[in-house]
Amino acid sequence: MVKHQKKFEKGAATAYISRNQVLKKLQVSLPDFRRLCILKGIYPHEPKHKKKVGKGSTAPKTYYFLKDIQFLSHEPILDKFRQFKIFVRKLKKALAKKETDSALRLRNNKPKYKLDHIVKERYPTFTDALRDLEDCLSMCFLFSTFPKTKKTHVEVIHLCRRLTVEFMHYVITSQSLRKVFVSIKGIYIQVEVMDETLTWIMPHKLGYQHPTEVDYRIMVTFVEFYTTMLGFVNFRLYNSLGLHYPPKLSLEEVTSGEKDQEMCMESEKLEERLAAMTQTLKAVVDQGDPDTVDIDEFAADLSEDPDRIEKAKLEAKQLKQFQAMFKGLKFFINREAPRETLAFVIRSFGGEVSWDKTLAVGATYSESDETITHHIADRPKMSKQYLSRYYVQPQWVFDSINAQKRLPVEDYFLGAILPPHLSPFVEESEGDYIPPEKMTTFENRVRDSGIGETTSDGEVGENDSAGDLSDDGVDDDDDEEVDNEKEEIKHHTAGKRKRSNSDKRAKQNLLSMSVEEGRVEEENFDKKLKKQSDEEKRLAEMMIPKKKRRLYNKIMYAKKKKKQEVEKLQSKREQYELKERTLKRRKAKA
Repeated sequence: MVKHQKKFEKGAATAYISRNQVLKKLQVSLPDFRRLCILKGIYPHEPKHKKKVGKGSTAPKTYYFLKDIQFLSHEPILDKFRQFKIFVRKLKKALAKKETDSALRLRNNKPKYKLDHIVKERYPTFTDALRDLEDCLSMCFLFSTFPKTKKTHVEVIHLCRRLTVEFMHYVITSQSLRKVFVSIKGIYIQVEVMDETLTWIMPHKLGYQHPTEVDYRIMVTFVEFYTTMLGFVNFRLYNSLGLHYPPKLSLEEVTSGEKDQEMCMESEKLEERLAAMTQTLKAVVDQGDPDTVDIDEFAADLSEDPDRIEKAKLEAKQLKQFQAMFKGLKFFINREAPRETLAFVIRSFGGEVSWDKTLAVGATYSESDETITHHIADRPKMSKQYLSRYYVQPQWVFDSINAQKRLPVEDYFLGAILPPHLSPFVEESEGDYIPPEKMTTFENRVRDSGIGETTSDGEVGENDSAGDLSDDGVDDDDDEEVDNEKEEIKHHTAGKRKRSNSDKRAKQNLLSMSVEEGRVEEENFDKKLKKQSDEEKRLAEMMIPKKKRRLYNKIMYAKKKKKQEVEKLQSKREQYELKERTLKRRKAKA
């Protein structure tokens, strides 16, 4: 006799489990279950057939994979949560009975847990951890700027601050910074760590008010895991560079003045000096200057693709120049400029930085130092100025990094109207609107990379100076004279042709039966090719099946709308430039 399969005993009905069933199975509260899911990286899933999973019911429920819940049931932290629940109950009972000794004993034996094994579980390799580091960095940088409240404890804030400063020191030492963009939300930073591109947002150093609609308990749980993860990553990164961890400064004994002692306690002095980011870190073994290390070179003839090797060499050379963009320059930051961000960015590209010693701990030289090359200030004018330095606004530093070269300082002087701060993260595709400033930057970069290039035959390229001689030894002025003579000859011959044509027409009128010499028709090849391509496109459109024609029409409509938007932006830009020109003329006349 055939055994009939009962309903809802296999397939999707047994692969999912609802949240209420999970809470009964694990015997935990909903907040503890939420914390456990965040720490273990387990999220709810929406089943395809809700009616089958709900065993005929379509009521809205939150479902999890049964496999994930079985995985959670063996988690050691689950026992710690239960122990903590018992601890809270005993502590409340002791406080209610006013038993201070037992309450103190319970507090000293408070159950604690570690998340090290979870980090190793979720990220089996270091590359996996780096790929998931962006959210971790954004959350830790956010919590490092929070004020101390009931929702955000001071221990968590200090831990996030310490870990983020350590990561910034690694970026400075390895020169991994690539892009910076200052927006109203914060400062977007992109670095390249072990061939992995990481982008995160650093909040502005402003007064902060906690919004009421945010659940900070969930955010604190994420930060609890992220701080453990970032500690592991920092340790591995510091070891890869041969640096001490926890970090140590190369100049351990620095004569700290009275101002430093007034600003911070003796126990906090090392942390404050690390956070200043004006000094280099101490290495376990002195590895020498990285600029003097020679890269292994292989013969291009032995390789399969010599062009690829030459291109890689050129890219490595450009990257080396980019990383040492501010090398040899000394910056002084005024008190109104964003000190920490500028110090981090300038030090990442080899520059030296300092500020007024009354502003913060870590100043290395004073404002009166004659060797300062750039003074960064964010005010219209300054009463006292030195002739030996440039006074620029902070945007010059960020725009120079995004342009991958030091931009002219004339556009960034104090009180000057700044050029637009364009995002380096926007990559325009074909047909998109590109601002003129970005086009100029791109053209300058291409021109700079092409300077001094020669063709394969040894001929001089397009970037040669205008005063060079041609192959025949004729100067540019002589070339212009020759061209003018040629044009005169052309005009003369054209006039002769016109006169001969008019004479022929007159003879034809006299002799109606006469035969004239045939002429070769001049074909416009561009027009012919365009006509042929248009015809091919029309035929291809006719061959599109009816099923895909609607999709094709949508694509063409989107392209048309995009073209209209680009034209609209271009017209707006033209109107703006026209308005600016008229204002300049009026000012010049006045």
